[in-house]
Amino acid sequence: MKQNYAIRMLDQWDLTGRYVYLKRDLRKMFRDEPKETFDDSLTRLVKAGLLVRAARGVYVYRLTRNFGDATLDLIARNLRRGHVTYESLESMLSSYGVISQIPVDRRTYMTTGRSGEYHTPYGAIEFTHTSKSIASIAPELLHPESRGVPLATKHLALRDLKATRRNLDLVDYSQLDDEA
Repeated sequence: MKQNYAIRMLDQWDLTGRYVYLKRDLRKMFRDEPKETFDDSLTRLVKAGLLVRAARGVYVYRLTRNFGDATLDLIARNLRRGHVTYESLESMLSSYGVISQIPVDRRTYMTTGRSGEYHTPYGAIEFTHTSKSIASIAPELLHPESRGVPLATKHLALRDLKATRRNLDLVDYSQLDDEA
């Protein structure tokens, strides 16, 4: 595929706010590209700096106008597409000021998918599996427009921390009185 055509297609999608893709999404976008040469074309787009391989099978359009805090969320959402995924645990508790530890280069997510850790050019993503039902999680999720995944409330994030038996030593319980 020609780079000019790829840029045009990716720019059109970028205007809608979409700039993080699974490989299969790109395959659908460039369906005119023969299957035999698609992988080579994808490699050329990465080498040319138009796409960044964020994780296995996940690509970010480098020329996006939308890059920001949501980028890591969107990568996480694509890595666990089809599963409920929300930011929780230490990264949310830190943002609420409930723990003093500030995770600098990572975000922690709960997911109904499998646990795992991914190191991307945009920071580390840590998934922890939850077997909670969607009905029990949904009422305690916040949905800010500026983020790519829902966010746990203070109390949900603390319950998740306890349920996963993670370190509670840094929790400042006096910060839990009022909900964020």
